[in-house]
Amino acid sequence: MNIEGLPSQKLRKIAPELDPLRRGMGWSIEDLSKPQIMIESTFGDSHPGSAHLFGLVEKAAEGIKDKGAKASRYFTTDICDGMAQGHDGINYSLVSRETIANMIEIHAGATPFDGGVFIASCDKGVPAHLMGIGRVNIPSIMVTGGVMDAGPKLLTLEQIGAYSAMFRRGEITEEELNYYKYNACPSCGACSFMGTASSMQIMAEALGLMLPGSALMPAMCEDLSSQAKAAGEQIVKLAREGIKARDIVTMKSFENAVMVHAAISGSTNCLLHMPSIAREFGYELDSDSFDKLHRGAHYLLDIRPAGKWPAQYFYYAGGVPAVMEEIKRSLHLDVLTVTGKTLGENLEELKQNGYYEKCYSYLQETGLKREDIIRPFDSPIGRNGTIAVLKGNLAPEGAVVKHSAVPKEMYKAVLTARPFDCEEEALEAVLSKVIKPGDAVIIRYEGPKGSGMPEMFYTTEAISSDTELAKSIALITDGRFSGASKGPAIGHVSPEAAEGGPIALVEEGDMILLDIENRVLKLIGVNGQPLAEEVMDKILEERRKNFTPKESKYKKGVLNIYAKHAVSPMKGGYME
Repeated sequence: MNIEGLPSQKLRKIAPELDPLRRGMGWSIEDLSKPQIMIESTFGDSHPGSAHLFGLVEKAAEGIKDKGAKASRYFTTDICDGMAQGHDGINYSLVSRETIANMIEIHAGATPFDGGVFIASCDKGVPAHLMGIGRVNIPSIMVTGGVMDAGPKLLTLEQIGAYSAMFRRGEITEEELNYYKYNACPSCGACSFMGTASSMQIMAEALGLMLPGSALMPAMCEDLSSQAKAAGEQIVKLAREGIKARDIVTMKSFENAVMVHAAISGSTNCLLHMPSIAREFGYELDSDSFDKLHRGAHYLLDIRPAGKWPAQYFYYAGGVPAVMEEIKRSLHLDVLTVTGKTLGENLEELKQNGYYEKCYSYLQETGLKREDIIRPFDSPIGRNGTIAVLKGNLAPEGAVVKHSAVPKEMYKAVLTARPFDCEEEALEAVLSKVIKPGDAVIIRYEGPKGSGMPEMFYTTEAISSDTELAKSIALITDGRFSGASKGPAIGHVSPEAAEGGPIALVEEGDMILLDIENRVLKLIGVNGQPLAEEVMDKILEERRKNFTPKESKYKKGVLNIYAKHAVSPMKGGYME
């Protein structure tokens, strides 16, 4: 594309104030006539996943400058789900995704750019940037901030919830707990397990919006800095050629990403984020599509929390390209990527350019083989994906469970309902042994409209770390879970309680059938007495007549706005 045809140069002709204002920032006259590239990042002293990103911003700017373009730095600092745990701060987590995406739209829309590099690491920052990329639809490349190192004896952050519950039960000392807390995060980067942050970094590459092999690199390694600079160089090429984000990301790209999600046992929160991202690109990716694509898919990655090793080993074993090589027969290899080449061409090139040799040089230091981390396709950990979408009269629009983390004993069970209207009450009931084997802990009014859809992290950790309860109860909620969660955790129940969904009508002693294999979650009886389906339906109908929705606790501010406009969890929890 001729430089005069770029959006930034057209803007200069109709906005005469633009040149003098940029001169006021120290731009040279020559800079004004260069391709203009925005660098949007979540840099800030908010958490380890964002505190180091300014270095990557500067590397991307260096690459942009080297290719004859001019960079403009913008910032949308994100929050940390970990720091927000245990108090109402976690209620702001999901709405922060919407807010960051809106700010990206504002930044890119108020002063149009010729392209953008988008840099983030964590749970809401990465999906928000992907949503923003789809919405503004300019030439775009995503750079993710990698993953932190594991601590002593491969200690990682997701273990802290279990250790905290063990301390509250008197199973470990305060000194032991403090040791774990002070050593679980030895560096910057996303948390070192396959939680939402790691999963979404991988999704960004799987969609074709990152340079091949760059997702989930160790945050402190020089390779990541090199990739940031290379992204800056490549975005100038995309901008000059006019290749926009929607030219790259298609429905086939989303199908590829879901297949990778199945192979890595990705976070259940991806079912909130990927449909919302797809919507911004003009596609519908519903929960049933996830369930369908996961069925029969091979689960290959032995990374925590479902597996054995910390997430930093993912890159050592070959990263996303190595996973894609194993599931190649299930992928659309003809999709375009930010390299300007197809996925298939990228995979072939990586075999020739020394990428795998570099990865394996790091792996050699661990004493492990690639197959210890990324299993061969024919020797998978599991053969039916990792996610199941359950439906029934308790969840007419669906609910999600990571079945790969559920004990086999809980794949089919009839449970007794123990409903709670907030997580705090449920957690206390679990820790104080009020909850017994065979119970179903129901936590409601924690969906998007109820309280912003926080994670039920401490309750899941209290259950999974309790040897008596871990294989004998289920947790069912219209809220969501941390990507670190393990055990029989069923979330995103839709419609949510705040909208009058059936989960709001559950009473103490109701009987609940959980059947993961057949994708069923339904109420089948009252007070320990099984009932015919039509009888149960009539009981629910009568309860609905007497139902009074709880009044929203948010009367102003962003959570009030979110509660009024958020769609159901199974649709993605985005704002209409």
